[in-house]
Amino acid sequence: MQSAKILIIEDNEASLKLLDAHLKKAGYTTVTVQNGYDGLNIARQEKPDLIVLDLMLPDIDGHKLCYMIKFDKKLSHIPVAIWTSRDSEDVADLAKNCGADAFVAKTTRIPIVMDIIASLLRK
Repeated sequence: MQSAKILIIEDNEASLKLLDAHLKKAGYTTVTVQNGYDGLNIARQEKPDLIVLDLMLPDIDGHKLCYMIKFDKKLSHIPVAIWTSRDSEDVADLAKNCGADAFVAKTTRIPIVMDIIASLLRK
């Protein structure tokens, strides 16, 4: 069985390495990028099964990037999980309005994050 390909768009090196290591350990194939516009281009090239997206990126706001992904006919089917340190109801509501399939605070324990990712991939 081929593993799911997950694109991680995250500019924080420590967060990127942590999530990447756990996803690889779980058997997923990962592609990582540290800014939004590169992430959008990689999504178009790689056609991942899921995108994990940080909100605070150096070149574009993650909400805007999520909106761009969800309104691109070639990418709109890909689940997007917002993974952010900005844990507030307003930010979560905005993520939902931009088309995000899940909103996960970076303070969430990794097993829960992994369960959310697995759930999104099953849909």
